[in-house]
Amino acid sequence: MWYMSTRDKTVRVSAAEAIAQGLASDGGLFVPEVLPRFTEDQIESLCEMTYQERAVYLMGFFLRDFSFPELAEFVEQAYNEKTFDAPEIAPLVECAEDTWFLELWHGPTSAFKDMALQILPYLLTASLEKTKEEREVCILVATSGDTGKAALEGFCDVPRTKILVFYPKDGVSDVQALQMQTQAGDNVGVLSVVGNFDDAQTGVKRIFGDAALAKELNDRGYFLSSANSINWGRLLPQIVYYVSAYCDLIRAERIEVGERVNFSVPTGNFGNILAGFYAKQMGLPIGKLICASNANNVLTEFIRTGVYNRNRPFHTTLSPSMDILVSSNLERLLFLLSGGNDTETAGYMKELSEKGQYTVSPEVRAAVAETFWADFCDDARTRERIAELFEAGYLMDTHTAVAYDVLEKYRAETGDTTPTVVVSTASPYKFADSVLDALGALGDAEGLALIDKLSEVSGTTAPEPLVALRGKEVRFDRTVEAEEMTAAVRAFLV
Repeated sequence: MWYMSTRDKTVRVSAAEAIAQGLASDGGLFVPEVLPRFTEDQIESLCEMTYQERAVYLMGFFLRDFSFPELAEFVEQAYNEKTFDAPEIAPLVECAEDTWFLELWHGPTSAFKDMALQILPYLLTASLEKTKEEREVCILVATSGDTGKAALEGFCDVPRTKILVFYPKDGVSDVQALQMQTQAGDNVGVLSVVGNFDDAQTGVKRIFGDAALAKELNDRGYFLSSANSINWGRLLPQIVYYVSAYCDLIRAERIEVGERVNFSVPTGNFGNILAGFYAKQMGLPIGKLICASNANNVLTEFIRTGVYNRNRPFHTTLSPSMDILVSSNLERLLFLLSGGNDTETAGYMKELSEKGQYTVSPEVRAAVAETFWADFCDDARTRERIAELFEAGYLMDTHTAVAYDVLEKYRAETGDTTPTVVVSTASPYKFADSVLDALGALGDAEGLALIDKLSEVSGTTAPEPLVALRGKEVRFDRTVEAEEMTAAVRAFLV
């Protein structure tokens, strides 16, 4: 299978090349030339498989230059009892009638990014060999909190790689910051950036587009790649858990093969919900994809009006991983819904860069509305939803609370009773201060003491990787201005 750029379909590369490069040379994102489709019989056969077997089967459709034994080995290394504390890997928990929570946070960093970033290092290093790449790769990451730690953990001491993570100073939770600042490994680096996530993400994109820097690094034996969801190797594994959740509902005899299921997804950079859209395009019986935003509701406006406008106030919220105004993966959706029109897609991205906004065609707007529904949830309502579900017996984090709230708004407005899966993206312990506050139990606890207090108040057990942060040495505490990021990359690769 070949991959092409969203901004120039004549750019065609193999799967290994797409994963190694991360971003197309024209600034576009790689997308598969065709989307495989599976039948109801194939879905039924997947129901009898483990999560690992489903991952090999589904990724095999897209990674034709990787053998099945290779993929099986990568999956075995990525998803096992040492890296995940739930044998199902991505367990479904029923919390109300026709409502389930898909818990994607049982990996080593307690966030859904582990679902992709535990396997990406294996895919990337194999891609370097397949493309006969002799240079070392430097992974650049802009993170709103969870991607950074998951990428650092995944690429820690991986041969022929270095990884440098930028996160917004004061824009992540204390636990998220500590996870990154204490990261072990000889090939890792972490810097906070003055500003918000969009400032960090824009800085990384600027570095990728710096031809002079690329030449300089090439002469020094390096090239740049990405572990953000702009990299197809990061997005592809996320398709698996949508299919797996559907199969688990069938296996539990809660739905029948062919019955539609909705998904409510807390959404910032659009990668997570886009994976669900790919699954739907491949034949998974998904009804609506419910796009849940916080006060940074740029995606809500887009899905409702067809206008994407980043020119608005930036809000720091209780769900910081969604504090994003430029949703990079939306570009892939625009390409797909415009019928693969690279000129149209490139035009939207040019307008976004130059004017900070664009308006899609009536055809694209109608296609968006056919699958997506959107709303947002403010901090006050986030707290209320956490307290409400805790009373009902389920403890959730702030991002999952946003998705649950928007689901309830969707049901109230539309009357849709379709069985729905809420995509739960992080352990509540990663945002222990906000969760305790929602439960009226914050008190004067701070730092890692918050984890102990949440365990006491909730009667639940904190994830071991977060408990293990206690006593770890802070290795990375430097802050840079956004304009200093390029110099920081140079210094990191000395």
